[in-house]
Amino acid sequence: MRIERFRRGCVALLSVSLVSLGLQAPAAAGVVGTADAIALARQQNDLVVVRDALARADVRDQMLTLGVDPAEVEGRLGALTAPELATLAGNIREAPAGGDSALAIIGAVFLVLLILELTGTIDIFKKT
Repeated sequence: MRIERFRRGCVALLSVSLVSLGLQAPAAAGVVGTADAIALARQQNDLVVVRDALARADVRDQMLTLGVDPAEVEGRLGALTAPELATLAGNIREAPAGGDSALAIIGAVFLVLLILELTGTIDIFKKT
């Protein structure tokens, strides 16, 4: 009786072992190219830039004012393709921090007018 129970236990253990051999998948490894590694690093860097910009308190307040759910933004951010993410991160990097672009435009216009005045092309500044 005891030997029969031992034999059934061994057969069951052996059966489970043989069945589980087919369930294991072999590990596959490959060489990661430099271009692929750089592209992945850029994509992660762009994602950090966008998430940092979205984490600012004033941006969150403006999103809530416009009725945008922050969880929905995270979902859409995850659905962006690599070129879209790069474009968005580039726009964030190039955006003026304090809105000083108007001052730069006014300065450029003044400089152009001054050069045109000095060359005699226009007569805006009256000579005394």
